[in-house]
Amino acid sequence: MIEGRITRISGPIVYAEGLDGCGLYDVVDVGNSKLIGEIIRLKEGNATIQVYEDDTGMAIGEKVVSTNRPLALRLGPGLIGKIYDGIQRPLESMYEESGAFLLPGQRSAPLDEQKKYHFVPLMKAGDSISAGEVLGTVQETKSVLHKIMVPPLTRGKKLVELAPEGDYTINEIIGKTEFGEELGLTQYWPVRKPRPYTEKLSVSEPLMTGQRVIDVFFPLSKGGTAAIPGGFGTGKTMTQHAIAKWCDADVIVYIGCGERGNEMTDVLTEFPTLIDPRTGRSLMERTILIANTSNMPVAAREISLYSGITLAEYYRDMGMAVAIMADSTSRWAEALRELSGRMEEMPAEEGFPAYLPTRLAEFYERAGRVNALCGKEGSVSIIGAVSPPGGDFSEPVTQHTKRFIRCFWALDRELANARHYPAIGWIESYSEYAAEVREWWNRLDPRWAEVRQQALDLLKREQRLQQIVRLIGPDALPDADRLVLIVAEMIKNGFLQQSAFDDIDVYSVPEKQIMILSLIMQFYKKALDVISHGAPLVKISALTVREDIVRIKTTVPNDQLEKIAAVSQHLNEQFDGLEKLYRKVDIR
Repeated sequence: MIEGRITRISGPIVYAEGLDGCGLYDVVDVGNSKLIGEIIRLKEGNATIQVYEDDTGMAIGEKVVSTNRPLALRLGPGLIGKIYDGIQRPLESMYEESGAFLLPGQRSAPLDEQKKYHFVPLMKAGDSISAGEVLGTVQETKSVLHKIMVPPLTRGKKLVELAPEGDYTINEIIGKTEFGEELGLTQYWPVRKPRPYTEKLSVSEPLMTGQRVIDVFFPLSKGGTAAIPGGFGTGKTMTQHAIAKWCDADVIVYIGCGERGNEMTDVLTEFPTLIDPRTGRSLMERTILIANTSNMPVAAREISLYSGITLAEYYRDMGMAVAIMADSTSRWAEALRELSGRMEEMPAEEGFPAYLPTRLAEFYERAGRVNALCGKEGSVSIIGAVSPPGGDFSEPVTQHTKRFIRCFWALDRELANARHYPAIGWIESYSEYAAEVREWWNRLDPRWAEVRQQALDLLKREQRLQQIVRLIGPDALPDADRLVLIVAEMIKNGFLQQSAFDDIDVYSVPEKQIMILSLIMQFYKKALDVISHGAPLVKISALTVREDIVRIKTTVPNDQLEKIAAVSQHLNEQFDGLEKLYRKVDIR
């Protein structure tokens, strides 16, 4: 045990001497209250320590004791459904122990050590083993089958003991290797170190969210990275909630990183009551929450992202698709800025440390679709909210984030004020995954790429026309251009806008998404055709099928898509009538 003394205190940063022999990123007990800290700088026994708890009242001269190990999480059955802070302290059990306020140095086991889990072995004594191989399974929740894996750093290649099927606590030994290494239901892993895998794969399958503007216009791949930037009140948290509930990931890790306490309270109270549409059971049966609000110690906010990605990688190693919601990376960057200032480092733009891009890259590069050590394919998708001050996307966090993500869902203030949800703007947003997921969509519906591009082009054209309309009014435009304005409005109201309170509209299956957009583009082509034969735009605007198309999103459930064919037939009939009428006029 290595023991030193505090020499200086600067907020969450503590300086200590006498820690010769410690390692960088070792965990230390700081002060008389034994607060959890981490060595982030070390030179000749003089350490700079990042303290993850409130150090009010700490004095110079108090002792610092090293644990001689890095900050690590305990990974095993029981993680799902838990609410942790950034250093894996279970907030619910700590609330039961000491009330609403955490006591200095308070500790609690991250996993329930009394609960017994039913272990079903998949191997036997004498079998050869390798890192990441599955020893057996535990039914963690009704929605998650937890695989008990050989820890990645295990040296043994042969299993000499393995417990029979039965009920075990997480502290019981279930197996041994030829080197005497003990295997249990849990394992430890340092949060700053990515977990190993066999091979990183290219992304090819979209993460389906049921949100039409995302799935069709700006898709995110499983294993991909996305950012949701937007000013205050534009719907970042709301969009992440919808994705967490409806996306087709097996496990959700929601990181409340530095957001206001009332926002995180909404998450903590709302998520346990949500019903998972995939299983009909509680959404918490496949969700882990990490809560670090803006009034919690700033250092814990910084480490919470690493804790969240470590939990996600653990479930990816089992062959699962995991989605991370980080809300928000701007608060995390602000924590870096404050800690950097306390350490008197030279600031870069807007006071952020010069290593901000490096830290962002280290976080986002841990996403990906991989062949795990167990032989299964798994993925971690990261969706990070960004909170630029005043909605200014030119600020450093947003600009650096754009360097490391490939999907950018820019929230638009005007859309948010108009109650257009999701408020993802179609002009500034983009997705570089469209080419990768095209084959997947082609197998489902080969029209996807064509109608997607046509609709995006039409919306961009509409934006340019709106500038002319503001100057001279819509009546000065030719009918073909005014038709663009009408169809763009149909796309906005009938496709892009989605109601989170409508039982039918809250989620759209991929087939329905393409059918709606294809029908709108079919309307546009038919209308252009009859305009070329002399039909006035007022006749086209008066067609009843126009309103029918816009209402499909709320009138046609996902399991009754055959009704859309009737709308399509009605569209053809109404335009055929117009075309016959004006063709006759042309002949005369």
